[in-house]
Parts: sequence; structure tokens; C-alpha cells
Amino acid sequence: METYYAGSYWLARQESIEACAQRLESFLRGMSPLEPTWSRWYEAAATFQKARKQQLSPDASTLAKLLGKKSNRFGDDSSFWLWAGETSEETSGVNGHCGSSSARVSSVCLLNPLSQGEVAERVLKAHVLTGVVRAMALAWEPEFGIATSHEHRNLIVAEQFPKLGTYVGWVMYFADSRGPVPPLPAPVQVEHIPDRGTLITLTPEKFTVSNPAHVALAEDVQARLQDAGLLTPLRPWGT
Repeated sequence: METYYAGSYWLARQESIEACAQRLESFLRGMSPLEPTWSRWYEAAATFQKARKQQLSPDASTLAKLLGKKSNRFGDDSSFWLWAGETSEETSGVNGHCGSSSARVSSVCLLNPLSQGEVAERVLKAHVLTGVVRAMALAWEPEFGIATSHEHRNLIVAEQFPKLGTYVGWVMYFADSRGPVPPLPAPVQVEHIPDRGTLITLTPEKFTVSNPAHVALAEDVQARLQDAGLLTPLRPWGT
């Protein structure tokens, strides 16, 4: 059984708590139309029952208080951990950190959706995960974004901690600063987001490593993007 995630990443962009809160608000609001359970977010707690009592209003002022907590601050970095779901067996988690000036550790926003169940059946679809990565691109302005399975990432990347931005997945995002996206074979879908970057969705079907055609398509796209110079490690913001 494959498990899937979506993530967006960038380096060395120092921002205030308030700016990060506005970005987080924009991201959560962009997620809301994609899945009913993503309209209600909760803070983490020791048990599911306690966490259900900590619903969070997704507005910038409330989120700024969350990001500003001492437990969520490390230097100039603000972190967050949120979850959504109606049962303890079917929850989605959003976590990340923002605001850091570090050129060594990337800032990130991650979504870990389900691998099975009714919610997973709804969200593990090309149009939903493309919507997730689009929401990340619009809100966070990352350099690189991806939605794919852990199994596919492990299949194509030998390193335990692969360099972000150097591998492909089911859905990808590349900031305009990385350069133009080359022509890609069918059924790959390409969408340019004005003043942001380009979304690439490999297949409208559920991408899986058990499908040889999907793996072969990913290898083809990997080679084309590599030749175009798009698959490079993250660079500090603005360079």
C-alpha cells in the first residue's frame, strides 16, 4: 500500500510572524474547497478527544498567536502542526515552518493525507493533489513543490535524505526563477500560474509504482526536466 504526501519548500526567506500567518491563512483557505474535512482545522493534543476541543479559526490574527508561541519558535523560525478529520482513523495533517533566514535548512509546508478510507479515496486524485500544490504555490511562493508517494520517491532516489528539487513525482511545481518548462509527453498536464511558476501533473490517473507505465513516464519526464536544468537543489530566496 502506497502512502502519499504533498510538500512545498524554499530557502533563506526571512519573514515576520504576521507574514507567515497570512501565508498560512491563505493556504488553509485554498485547501477548504478541495475536501470537506479541510474546512475545519485543529491544534495537536495528547489525545484525539482533547484535540477535537481545540478547533482553530483559520484567520491571520489567530494563526499569528499560534506561530508566536514560545514552543513554536526557534530563532527566526515559526512552526505549526495542525490536523483535520472526523475520526481518529481518518485524519489529515498539515505541518511546517516559515520565516527562517537559514540557507541550510529549508522552510516547508507539508500535507500528509490518508492512504486508505473514504477521505483518501476523495483526496488521492490528480485534480485534488494538483489543487493542493497550487494552493501551496499561491500561498507560500516556494521554489519547489511536489505531491507523490513515499514509495516512488524511495524508488527513484538512492539517498536517505534526497536533495529537494532534484526529483519528480505525480504533481510538481517549479518557480519561474528555475527557468522554462520544456515540452512534455502526453498525458502530462502543464499549467502556468502567473507571477509564480508552473504546475506539472504526470497523469490524471492515480499515480502508483505498481503501474510500470507510470514509472516509465516519470523516468521520461525526469530526463527532460534534468536536461532543461530544472532539477537542481534549492537556492537561497532571490538568488
